[in-house]
Amino acid sequence: MTITYREGTIEDSYAVFQVFVKTIMDYSERMNVMGITGGNDPEVMKSLWERRKSMFEFLARTASHFWVAEQDGVIVAYARSMEHDGLIELTEFFVSPLQQSGGLGRQLLARAFPQTDSPFRTIIATLDERALARYLKAGVYARFPLKYFYRQAEKVDFNTDLLIEPMQQKIHIDKMNQIDKQILGHSRPVVHEWIATTRDGFVYKRGGEIVGYGYAGSSSGPFALLDENDFPAVLAHAESLVAETGGEFGVETPLINKKAIQYFLDRKYQIDSFTALFMSNVPFGKFENYLCFSPEFFM
Repeated sequence: MTITYREGTIEDSYAVFQVFVKTIMDYSERMNVMGITGGNDPEVMKSLWERRKSMFEFLARTASHFWVAEQDGVIVAYARSMEHDGLIELTEFFVSPLQQSGGLGRQLLARAFPQTDSPFRTIIATLDERALARYLKAGVYARFPLKYFYRQAEKVDFNTDLLIEPMQQKIHIDKMNQIDKQILGHSRPVVHEWIATTRDGFVYKRGGEIVGYGYAGSSSGPFALLDENDFPAVLAHAESLVAETGGEFGVETPLINKKAIQYFLDRKYQIDSFTALFMSNVPFGKFENYLCFSPEFFM
């Protein structure tokens, strides 16, 4: 059967979500990890789509490169990337299990993750060997693993000299951009604008100056702090907020963020079986000062 390629649109969002689910479920079975809890239950998938629809549509609207592969008019694979302030990030690259051969992936990746003038190229990757081989050929290399730490949220007492305020993006975005430049090497105001519609945002001040930001809710992150020693207090605040809803608190964590990990270990957090790798063309950033967006489609 002939495979054709075309640029994706926001109208493809549900179709590419289905490709994502099929691919992750297949990967989970092969790797003996839990990619999507209850992924074979149609009601679970309906609920998951309702939660993820906003993100898939955001990724479609803001993609710099978005390509789908079709067979007989049905999308069987897709890939897309976003570009911000000198960084191109491959947000997704998913090929349906029955199509993972014959050069389809290579063709998609070349279209969705091209060589550009951006000095930084990044991917958050699974441990799938076939995909990893393609990423390595694309010139990105593993810098550190990412793990999801989680637990039933509880109110946590903490002492800090930080002043914690609700985020007001129109007022705070310039300083947040500066923090992102220091920690991540690029700014991304469009991403912050969307994240703030999905969870509660906060800024952390010391001496009247913003020294970090974070987001907490049913899904949490990212968190970026100029001083990594502030993570215990910031995480205690976020966990306490989620505890008020009776929910679970969890964060996608670079395994080089010692201060956050120590907090999680002290609080007896569980570690999810799913592992991802942060890959880049060159080392950059201060990821010991950072916790990622969850789910980990992008930094």
